[in-house]
Amino acid sequence: MPTRTANAAMLAQDISTFIPHRAPMILIDNLLEHYPDSLITETHIHPDSAYFDRQLNGVPNYVGIEYMAQSIAALAGIEARLDHEGIRVGFLLGTRKLQMHIDTFTLGESYRTQVTRLYQEESGLAVFDCHIYHQDTLVAQANVNVFQPQDTQTYINNSQVNN
Repeated sequence: MPTRTANAAMLAQDISTFIPHRAPMILIDNLLEHYPDSLITETHIHPDSAYFDRQLNGVPNYVGIEYMAQSIAALAGIEARLDHEGIRVGFLLGTRKLQMHIDTFTLGESYRTQVTRLYQEESGLAVFDCHIYHQDTLVAQANVNVFQPQDTQTYINNSQVNN
């Protein structure tokens, strides 16, 4: 099967086209580049950004984990659209090797998040290598573990029955 990538027109579409999140919880702003198993997104920090803290004059660094997770979701959404499938909900399971090199995503600045799939099982369990950059400087990194079931509602129902 040939490997397909999103073209510029696809990447220019609204983020909500590719992720199950809705405003005000959409934290990434732009899809910049798509490659097989990889995506680069961009987030602009402004006073209306989710989790903006006036005392910090920016967004706390721990929100970077969600920038990574939403970039992974956007990659899954692009792949679903390329395969003519619907957008599915996924779950952030945790992180490994998390390093935050800054305390705050600063007001007026833009940050690029790059996510690359390292491993994925047919069950929907996957691991991604994630990096956030401010200009050319690495400001955060982690391996992020996610799970995207084929049928989210059945998965949730079965989880509730087993608890």
